[in-house]
Amino acid sequence: MVSRITRTTALVALVGLIAAGCVPPGPPDNSPLIRIFAPGHATQAPTNGVIPLRIDLDEVLNPASIKVSVRGTDHVQRIGRRRRLTLTGNTYTATLGPADLVAGPLTLEVTAKFRTRPHRPRALSRTSFSWEPEIDAETAGRCDVTDQASCLLPFPNDHFTVDDPGTDTARRVSFDLASMPANSSGVHIDPTEWNRNDGFSPGTPILAFVPGLDSAASGIAPITDIGRSLDPDQAVVLVDAVTGERQPFFAELDAQADPEPGPVLIIRPARNLTEGHRFIVALRNLRDGETNTIAPSRGFRLYRDGIETYAPAVEARRAHMEDIFATLAAAGVERESLYLAWDFTVSSTRSLSERMLHIRDDAFASIGDAAPAFTVDSVQDDVDDRIYRRVTGTFTVPNYLTGAGEPGSRFNNGPDGLPARNGDQTASFICNIPRAASADGELPVDPARAGVYGHGLLGSNSEVNAGNVRSMSNEHNFMFCATKWTGFADEDIGTAVSAAQDFSNFPELADRTQQGFLHFLFLGRLLRTPDGFVADSAFQASDGTALFDPSDVFYDGNSQGAILGGAVTAVSTEWTRAVLGVPGMNYSTLLQRSVDFDAYLAIIIPAYPDELDRVVAGAITQMLWDRAEANGYAAHMTGDPYPATPAHTVLLHPAFGDHQVANITAEIEARTIGASLRAPGLAPGRGTAVEPFWDIPTIPSFPFGGSAIVMWDSGTPAPPDANLPPRSPDYGDDPHGDPRSTPEARVQKSEFLRSGGAVIEVCGVGPCLTSAHP
Repeated sequence: MVSRITRTTALVALVGLIAAGCVPPGPPDNSPLIRIFAPGHATQAPTNGVIPLRIDLDEVLNPASIKVSVRGTDHVQRIGRRRRLTLTGNTYTATLGPADLVAGPLTLEVTAKFRTRPHRPRALSRTSFSWEPEIDAETAGRCDVTDQASCLLPFPNDHFTVDDPGTDTARRVSFDLASMPANSSGVHIDPTEWNRNDGFSPGTPILAFVPGLDSAASGIAPITDIGRSLDPDQAVVLVDAVTGERQPFFAELDAQADPEPGPVLIIRPARNLTEGHRFIVALRNLRDGETNTIAPSRGFRLYRDGIETYAPAVEARRAHMEDIFATLAAAGVERESLYLAWDFTVSSTRSLSERMLHIRDDAFASIGDAAPAFTVDSVQDDVDDRIYRRVTGTFTVPNYLTGAGEPGSRFNNGPDGLPARNGDQTASFICNIPRAASADGELPVDPARAGVYGHGLLGSNSEVNAGNVRSMSNEHNFMFCATKWTGFADEDIGTAVSAAQDFSNFPELADRTQQGFLHFLFLGRLLRTPDGFVADSAFQASDGTALFDPSDVFYDGNSQGAILGGAVTAVSTEWTRAVLGVPGMNYSTLLQRSVDFDAYLAIIIPAYPDELDRVVAGAITQMLWDRAEANGYAAHMTGDPYPATPAHTVLLHPAFGDHQVANITAEIEARTIGASLRAPGLAPGRGTAVEPFWDIPTIPSFPFGGSAIVMWDSGTPAPPDANLPPRSPDYGDDPHGDPRSTPEARVQKSEFLRSGGAVIEVCGVGPCLTSAHP
């Protein structure tokens, strides 16, 4: 054993070396005679607050004189030697618990007297650590500590992205598998396909959970008063961090929420957000039902109030959060007013559209200026009093899916991550030649206009045979040809069910639907090239005269044919004018408001029994829906066309009070594509909005050459002002099919779907009423 004189000499030397900078110092005021091994210096205590304590005393110190305390702001907890500490040799051990701690930075302080010189000042050592009982430091890297209701809240969120200089936004989504919602079998959504995105949806629902929130008491802009979202004192602020401009929105508490934990706040952009831009969300001065201010979560206060921790994942965000606070301050949002703030990046144009544009360009390069190969299988004359001839057959389309492209297949990605051609597919077509083109196939022929028709939800191209489509065809001399929405047709119902049971299967729908877009484009090519349909006798009169005019092609689609039709129109090189009947976009908004979703919700609820998980999963899936519906393409549907793509002009025909496709989604689409409103959109008092059709400009005069939205009213009650579907009988009969069944609407469509066409007035001075209006 080393003598006390030798040990004292060594300690004096050690102190000298520390002072000389030769040995790294410990925490401030630490005596080398007291060594605190646990808790470690600059560490984060576990969430449960159970901490092992170990202190080694040098032999020159009197163990019986030890004093141990835990100190924090307005907190001192003494650890009794006799009742709490165990001495083994020169080592004291104990276990600290939650009762010894308070949230925030803490100091463990240990003092002891010298054995031989008890009047000498006590030796002192300290170690600093922190404890946050509401924060799981272990998951803070993959979850957001500022909203503890769900790992991925608030959403969307750049906390779930990483730097990636290879993307257009310099970011890449990086969901952790363990953070994704899990179904009732415990299977988490596989994030692999999502993690290819360089941002979030331009129409994303923005989610946060605020316990006890009263949205009315807080003054949050509702669906009925979108204009209020831009008020200077608005409780929810959505800021474009690139331009500094406020963005319009409406917000709602989830009306489908479970009683516990209660509804999530859903903020929905009133027009799609700019692709590639970063946005900041701020919630401030929020109030409960008794108008009391709701206190922020401890996780958010760590950043807002500058409370430091020793959790690396928490501290790694601090500088970024300070940047958010600075940007908000510049926008007039005071830091101390904040309940919550975060940011997210919207996907770039390339990330949203590159797969579809790639397969389009690759497929058309393979045929040049020619038509795809096709086969006529059946020619039926004298179909009925409206249709003279029905032609059915198939055509060949390059296949970019795995296998034969059957339901459930995925993109066959090449080394560059883009879909690679994998042989060919065969697509079916049905074409109806109206009697208006030729009463009996003889001269004189009045060649019909060529139209591509898009069918409805999980249906078939046989919808082109529906009565209202045949009426449109014969009344206005249109030959409508239809193919299936491969990926979202009747044959894909099984895939939709599989995705409802496990959202990991959702990429199958998104990929195959893009293949279906290509089928529509190839059908358009068959209608407009000299070696296409026009060259086949099935499309000619008895003397060889063409029964349709291939000089121009138009698009007309209803319901899903409008939702997907908006996307395929945006990428179409084959037509430039489209009518989208009973339209909308953004399935994450639309489905909760559609009676069509009831059947799938009956599958989803047992698979994902927690409504909060379902809302989060719905927001996540929109990131892939964007590749396969209008929401991801809307910014380029009319203006700002994609490369090698013409500009398009679009007419929207919503049905007021639609039970299947929510009107609000058509209005958001109209704002996003720059459509103008045929006014009056509704009779006074028909809607519930403070300012109906907010920020949609009205058509100044007719004929109007731009894109437009014309609301058709059947007298159906106004839809709910919540994320609920309007169901019969409380909300009357579903007007979903009424616009296309109304002769005046068909006249308007016909005049729009012409070369150089325009929107004409067909409703007089009042609102546009359907034939079903009482």
